[in-house]
Amino acid sequence: MSDTQEANTRLDPIVGKGRVIDFMSMRRAAFAISIVLAIVAIVAIAARGLNVGVDFTGGTLIELSYPEPVELGGVREALRGAGYEEAVAQLFGSPRDVLVRIAAGAEENANTLADRVVAALRATPNGQHIELRRVEFVGPQVGAELAQNGALAVLLSLAGILIYIAVRFEKRLAAGAVLGLIHDILILVGIWAAFQLDFDLTVLAALLATLGYSLNDTIVIYDRIRENFRKMRKGEPAEIINVSVTQTLTRTIITSGTTMLALIALYLFGGEVLRNFSLVLLIGIVIGTISTIFVSSALALVLGVNKKDLMPVVKERSDSGALI
Repeated sequence: MSDTQEANTRLDPIVGKGRVIDFMSMRRAAFAISIVLAIVAIVAIAARGLNVGVDFTGGTLIELSYPEPVELGGVREALRGAGYEEAVAQLFGSPRDVLVRIAAGAEENANTLADRVVAALRATPNGQHIELRRVEFVGPQVGAELAQNGALAVLLSLAGILIYIAVRFEKRLAAGAVLGLIHDILILVGIWAAFQLDFDLTVLAALLATLGYSLNDTIVIYDRIRENFRKMRKGEPAEIINVSVTQTLTRTIITSGTTMLALIALYLFGGEVLRNFSLVLLIGIVIGTISTIFVSSALALVLGVNKKDLMPVVKERSDSGALI
């Protein structure tokens, strides 16, 4: 039995026993698509910029409580009628609690702004007994610091991932993983820029969560690649990577699929507060799963990973018998 046939006995039932999918033969087309998407994302970010929320630009947060469940459509219409067209209204914890976000503008006094918002909403049919619970002002300087800290968090995460995989596996695999993660984040941010979706701290948290999820999938495949490089003595690198990715495909499909089911429920029923968070993760899981196979694994092959790089280090013994 050849090394490839022996490895194929471990292939999962979705793919079929004895079958290996030739992912690496598609790497050039995958690279071309990834490069085009990355260029489009960069153009969208440069041309349109991000529609950053109050968390980053500064502004006023107003928490309101209604005596009964409220329709956000009516709240937003009342705010637009009062001249606050850019105000964001969303449910906050329950169908009776509403959080209004108004970007920094001419209004300098947060309490005066809150009084005007409450007065406009109390003029609506179900707003006579609105309770003002909280007013917070986020200054532009604080927003800028949050933006800088968020960008720093992403960069430090990528640096930590690079160091970990370089130590845990091999430097070429580390480079492939980090480039794949940069690809995922760039495309996600490009989508938010192209469609001018709200970019706030919730979205930033989802981006970091996407990094972790995509990395987990990459580590599983890399661990199988290393294992098969040590077991398949005569296989070529492309063949070994194909076997490794095929062996982990069912695990990837099941994990991604079940996570996406939970995120779809969260998107549909989690309310406005969690909608952007779940949407980022939904898109990020799809992009991350594809890039793990066609970008991270393929980049490791292109960068020249081979059997010698992944073989365990053989320790020699000195004349006295001690390991050196």
